[in-house]
Amino acid sequence: MDSEDDIHDATDLDSLDGGDFDDERNSGDDYDFEEELVEISSKIPQQQQHYTVLSEADIRQLQEDDTTEVSNVLSISKVFASILLRNCNWSVSKLHDDWFADQDRVRKSVGLLGLDRPVVDQFQNAREVVCGICFESYPLNQIKTAACGYHPFCNSCWPGYISTSITDGPGCLTLRCPDPSCDAAVDQDMINVLVSDEDKDRYSQYLLRSYVENNRTIKWCPAPGCEYAVNFVMGAGSYDVACNCTYSFCWNCTEETHRPVECETVQKWIQKNSAESENTNWILANSKPCPKCKRPIEKNSGCMHMTCSDPCRFQFCWLCLGSWKEHCSRPGQYYACNRYETAKQQGVYDEYERRRKMAKNLLERYSHYYERWAANEKSRQKAVNDLQQMKAENIEKLTVKFSMPESQLKFITEAWLQIIECRLVLKWTYAYGYYLPEHEQIKRVYFEFSQGEAEAGLERLHLCAEKELLEYLTSEQPTFAFHDFKRRLTGLTRVTRTFFENLVKALENGLADVDVYSVGCSRSASSSYGGGGKKKGGRTVYERFAEDYDYASDSEF
Repeated sequence: MDSEDDIHDATDLDSLDGGDFDDERNSGDDYDFEEELVEISSKIPQQQQHYTVLSEADIRQLQEDDTTEVSNVLSISKVFASILLRNCNWSVSKLHDDWFADQDRVRKSVGLLGLDRPVVDQFQNAREVVCGICFESYPLNQIKTAACGYHPFCNSCWPGYISTSITDGPGCLTLRCPDPSCDAAVDQDMINVLVSDEDKDRYSQYLLRSYVENNRTIKWCPAPGCEYAVNFVMGAGSYDVACNCTYSFCWNCTEETHRPVECETVQKWIQKNSAESENTNWILANSKPCPKCKRPIEKNSGCMHMTCSDPCRFQFCWLCLGSWKEHCSRPGQYYACNRYETAKQQGVYDEYERRRKMAKNLLERYSHYYERWAANEKSRQKAVNDLQQMKAENIEKLTVKFSMPESQLKFITEAWLQIIECRLVLKWTYAYGYYLPEHEQIKRVYFEFSQGEAEAGLERLHLCAEKELLEYLTSEQPTFAFHDFKRRLTGLTRVTRTFFENLVKALENGLADVDVYSVGCSRSASSSYGGGGKKKGGRTVYERFAEDYDYASDSEF
């Protein structure tokens, strides 16, 4: 992590709330906040976009370009080139390699005529030909054959055969001759001549989708109802892509963007959220089995006298699980079970209690991370709705109220976009924390510290964009006050962006810069990880963290 000092500096947000920030702005120096932002932006390296969003027209054009290239190189028709490309998952290079290695094998594998099977017109002298499906005789102009040229079928049977295949799904793209002994392909030109316009459109859509779904570098946007696809440049770094429909997702796993968490962790977390394991842990931690029928029973209040539900109706003691009849015969034992206490002292319930305690701890730990993961997702969704309302209504109100063009109010939209992005990052840091190994105590302490600072900074930005902006929408405020608000919100946006960028880099790097030996054994050695960056109060962020961790170790560990 090459800028840990920046992470700490980003947390010093007090300067944006009337402290040092106002002093600097109101001093005699000509301080231009906008020029500072432009200067900072110019120093940030611009990432080259490593993907292309494709519309349906773009996909068809790419498909046509690949088909034309293969047709020209191999000197075959475009229809046959399309069949060959589908067989090679639309990879032009793979098709060329296979074709020039063994052309006859490739032809046979896709149902095109091999070099040893030329088309023969065995029906040229016949006046009528018998259809192989309905066995009726038809003149030659009402008979057609697939690429084999051997098996004739009438113009009435062909449409039914092809239409049924199209109705069954994408398998129609590999349609073969109706004769069971023949593997000859039925090409698109023949299909377009024989079937209805509706079936032609469906076949065309299957062909279009195959170009995306069988292609190694293109995937559909997973957003509901979206018809865009994304062409990704392999090996370009981050898998995060943003579709034209505004949905952002990870191209590798097609889940929502989840930096700083890896795809494998996301899959484990999603599976855990939907699995029955947590239900089992809850049952084990919060219930006991009926001694008679073994059904789990939850005790949520009342005394220790339990009665199982119908049809069992067994009455027992919650503590020792013994029959309640034995307890009734002993006065004073309705509220305390001496048998249980004695057995507990003898270790009879040790294993059972250990399992219950372990299940309860696991459940509480999971609930801690899941509740915060879900809360940030809920907050992010609300921020998305607030941004939509801001664009639809509030921006126009502010334009009229303060006589400012919309171009000067972009800072509000940028702040909300930053909030939405940071909420998503913060959400996934809880999945990161759940799977962070327990034995890496220093990393865990540092992670929780950084996560807490990130959350505090984001809350301040969210509060400013939500609550403070509301005052300017609902009450009369002077223009200079709104300009002060603009500087404050812009500053908070910049600081929050910087902090989260550095946090993501650190977590994606596995917190590698948190050196266990240096921090745990030598407080002075930790300063070497500051990278020579500037200090506040004469200490780097690592020195401050080392002191905090040593203090925590003395008091807690």
